[in-house]
Amino acid sequence: MALDKVKPLKLESADTGGTQNDEFPTSLNQHEDYVECRGVVLDDATRSDESTVIAREDTDMLFKDGNNPAYVTLTQLLEHKTLIHFIDEGPADGFTSGATKTVTGTLFPTNILWSRADTTKLVEQSITWTGIKPTTIQWKLYAADGATVLVTVTDTISFTGIYETGRTRVIA
Repeated sequence: MALDKVKPLKLESADTGGTQNDEFPTSLNQHEDYVECRGVVLDDATRSDESTVIAREDTDMLFKDGNNPAYVTLTQLLEHKTLIHFIDEGPADGFTSGATKTVTGTLFPTNILWSRADTTKLVEQSITWTGIKPTTIQWKLYAADGATVLVTVTDTISFTGIYETGRTRVIA
């Protein structure tokens, strides 16, 4: 499929931050010029609506589309995806070295907390035991401030005897 590409026309002035003075509408140079605007609405061949948007609010980049109608920030997208880098055994890809693990409990740990070297919380795992069986495991992923919980994942585990027979996961 060939794309119809268009170049915005520009009026550039050194007085308004440009590098040259173009007093008449001139085609944008895609190798040099930036387009400055509040946001971008993306359409397809059959829709011309405002369901798919990239925008800015203060210092946040915002995204939404037809499947995800509430805006999310780039920071939320990057922080939310990082929980997968913790669930087995601590921070990995995307995190700086030096994190520490603190375990509460003995043979059956009830809380595992990973923190940055400055003690800011990264991820916390809480385990509820019924006898020798972990019946609930909950993970909390913290924002960069170490206090705001970005996402909570709770597993409720079913057993027959000592064998796990099922697990229900709730993500909030």
